[in-house]
Amino acid sequence: MGHSHHHQDHSEGNIKVAFFLNLAFSIIELIGGLWTNSVAILSDALHDLGDSLSLGVSWYFARVAKKDRNQKFSYGYKRFSVLGALINAIVLVSGSIFITIEAIPRLFNPIHPNTEGMIYLAIGGVIVNGAAAFRLSKGHSLNEKAVYTHLLEDILGWVAVLIGALVMNFWDLPIIDPILSILIALFILYNVFKNLKESFRIILQGTPMSINVGDIHKAILEIKQVQNTHDCHLWSMDGDYHILSIHIVVEKDLTLTKLRGIKTETKARMKQLGINHTTIEFETQEENCDPC
Repeated sequence: MGHSHHHQDHSEGNIKVAFFLNLAFSIIELIGGLWTNSVAILSDALHDLGDSLSLGVSWYFARVAKKDRNQKFSYGYKRFSVLGALINAIVLVSGSIFITIEAIPRLFNPIHPNTEGMIYLAIGGVIVNGAAAFRLSKGHSLNEKAVYTHLLEDILGWVAVLIGALVMNFWDLPIIDPILSILIALFILYNVFKNLKESFRIILQGTPMSINVGDIHKAILEIKQVQNTHDCHLWSMDGDYHILSIHIVVEKDLTLTKLRGIKTETKARMKQLGINHTTIEFETQEENCDPC
């Protein structure tokens, strides 16, 4: 339990830092875009403001996810972080579509901005977003992973701006900038799809990818006086906190003390497999189980 809370506290702090870094630099971008007369940088500034909104939402949901369970949410608020990841994905998709729409016309009508100013802003963008992404690079929650992908998009976007500005500074090839922008948008959409797939797996209560259900049955069947296992339900709250409900068939007429021992050992083995919360129902061979 404490290990999971540590991950959540870490998540909130990382997202908070990323939010303030992104918001501050978005303001600098808007001013810099007007100074360089660069539509690309102004578009990136608007995109980063959208990122800041998304990061703020993620920070809020990371705080909400720390709340203890109650009568309204009996499993607690951990799944709210998945909601934050979904909102991030929507913003990412919208931003990528916006980048593509802006880039396609420039393939046919390239714009020549202030390349020297673009170079300075691009270097600053790589440094600021790189610092924020580094804080989130080892995140455990889906929310952190979604925000990290968000920041990765920004870094790649600024690298594209930097390369484009350098090329345009020495050669008359402004078409390189929109080509890079489109490639980056496609790369981000690919990563968003992977995050969305994991988010929907959690929402639809699919089994966690990191846990093999066969290993669960094998570990429990190795316990003395356990005869069988069935009606196994395994799901995840947020991609990090996993829950198991299972029926265990035991020998007839076992004492409460022996049943308690089986329960304690089962929960310990499940912890080793990465399962945080285990609910057990005992049965005997003679019972007619009504599986859920």
